[in-house]
Amino acid sequence: MAPKNSSPFATFLIVGPTCFFLGILFALFPYDYHVLWTTPTTLPSDAIPGTSPRDPYFTLQENHLKFLHASPPLISRMLHIVIGTGLLGFMMKLYKPSEANMLFDGASLVLYMCGITVYIANIVKGLRTVTAGAYGGQPLPEGESLVGKIQEGNEGDYIGREDSLRVLAASNTILALVLVGVLVLQAGQWYAQRKEAEEIEAMDKARDEKKRSGKEGVKEGKEGKKKQ
Repeated sequence: MAPKNSSPFATFLIVGPTCFFLGILFALFPYDYHVLWTTPTTLPSDAIPGTSPRDPYFTLQENHLKFLHASPPLISRMLHIVIGTGLLGFMMKLYKPSEANMLFDGASLVLYMCGITVYIANIVKGLRTVTAGAYGGQPLPEGESLVGKIQEGNEGDYIGREDSLRVLAASNTILALVLVGVLVLQAGQWYAQRKEAEEIEAMDKARDEKKRSGKEGVKEGKEGKKKQ
């Protein structure tokens, strides 16, 4: 039996897109692994001698990202439809919300919007940068820092190819953690509502048994009087 104040269909609209995006990020993980998480100890057999062990993996990631960005418009439209499906699920669950909805679904929506922000601000921008090859890599003037350039909006002139690709890989990791957080909150809500429903059912059963025992006691008292 579904707990009260639950909306299984709306939950499906949230969990489905979230798992879909996690699947996409899992498919990107092999390209991000050597770029972000570990340094290969040996060069691949087809690598140019004298290059860094990571260079071939930067090239693989770059080519894959270019291929993704050059995909037909239908692919991006389907992706945006799936994003909108998740938002629709949140709107359905937060319509006339209960206390549990406000806590779990509100926090889930915040994480979901953080994921959308990472997608728009980092991933989409990074894909355009990689496709155009518009890397920076200029040396910083003496006395200036990259943080100051970021505040001025000129960091693109100073972040090189490898750093740009690492930022994209890190954005994928952050997005995956955010989406896992959405799933954890939805699972927590389901567990809390299920325990609440079980407790209410136990209380109702105890109340019914108490009423039944009281009625039986009154009936036995009446029968005792009749025998007297």
